Amino acid sequence: MINKNQPVLAMILKGYPRISETFISNEIRLLEKRGVKIHIISMRKPREEFAHKSISEIKAEVSYLPSTVEGCLEGLFGSTDEDAGLKDPRYGKDSEFTVRIDKIWDTLRETKSQASFKHMLQAEYIVEKVLPGSDIFHIHAHFAHSPTSVARNASRLSGLPFSFTAHAKDIYTQAPSKITAKISEAKFAVTCTGYNCKYLEEIAPEGKPIHKVYHGIDLKLFTSDKPFSSAPPYEIFTVARFTPKKGLPTVFKALKKLDEKGIDFSYKIVGDGDDRESTLAMVDELGLSKRVTWLGTKAHEEVLELYRTADLFALGCEIAENGDRDGIPNVLAESMAMSVPVVATTVSGIPELVEHGKTGMLVESGDYEAMADAMEKILTDQDLRLAMIPAAKAKVHEIFDNRYWINVLADVYELYGIKASA
Repeated sequence: MINKNQPVLAMILKGYPRISETFISNEIRLLEKRGVKIHIISMRKPREEFAHKSISEIKAEVSYLPSTVEGCLEGLFGSTDEDAGLKDPRYGKDSEFTVRIDKIWDTLRETKSQASFKHMLQAEYIVEKVLPGSDIFHIHAHFAHSPTSVARNASRLSGLPFSFTAHAKDIYTQAPSKITAKISEAKFAVTCTGYNCKYLEEIAPEGKPIHKVYHGIDLKLFTSDKPFSSAPPYEIFTVARFTPKKGLPTVFKALKKLDEKGIDFSYKIVGDGDDRESTLAMVDELGLSKRVTWLGTKAHEEVLELYRTADLFALGCEIAENGDRDGIPNVLAESMAMSVPVVATTVSGIPELVEHGKTGMLVESGDYEAMADAMEKILTDQDLRLAMIPAAKAKVHEIFDNRYWINVLADVYELYGIKASA
């Protein structure tokens, strides 16, 4: 039970709600069930027109920050001039306000970066517009890039402690020195794979704690008693954003190899993204348009139905040119829990969940011929399916139950004074 007067944990997110970040909304929902009172601070309003049903269970108050420098300036000072804070009547008269504005102005002078300036202004917005009367006593950010920058700045301006959860792209697409600096000021950091944890421990200042907490999935939601056998025409399935790190070209080329072998299949893909046009163009280039169906973005309930009819789930994760990569895609755990065997790659933390030949099949990123062979084997070898599918389900239940991991996370929070109501 949450006490109305208990201290509040602020959670800074890139956007809320987001279809692709159900692991965050699930975390918030389960923390609330543990008795943690949360105030969501979103750096932008939702881009999708719908949200998963689980969002309706979240009780947290939500505050949206202005998403542009001009919006921040207007919201804070009633002017879009970059030096509006220096012209504010409070400047020079209110010592706390003056110190904060000087810090913001120093950021602009030092970095000459509009992004850094915006993150400082968003932090000031939190201090002026969100914190008063909120009972917020700790700030936690999801993702180690911009949300943590805002949390760090808000901590500097307000004196409140902050922490953050690092996931994937946010870790590997910024200079290690930047993450090290954030870890050094944070009370603690959390990450979602052993692979990430090892990397962050290597660059963290000595003595700074990094806690591994898998996302986990809702095993009450992702469950299936479908038969383990398969027969042509096979149904192959993928859920992924259309972005380089998902390795969709590798999957498509593997499908082409299956087609050339005369294997009868259909392929459905759920997702969207900036690379949609070029990615789907590849389907036509490979002559797969009759076999491939793009379904766009779907809610969880619809995705569950697609899992129930699929014979195989495929994902070609790779490390993008800018360093972006996945942690452990939740869709792999969802598939395994739904009795759908997976073919994936050895990238990042994926081998922590998918054990090659036992709970799924792994190939090197970009090796579409090996992926095609793995797909064919899983689709046609009924003895392998009979052994692999229950082993995969057992693995997910062993290490990816979100009810277990939310308790671990709540215990981590309690170590630093972030407690549920009595």
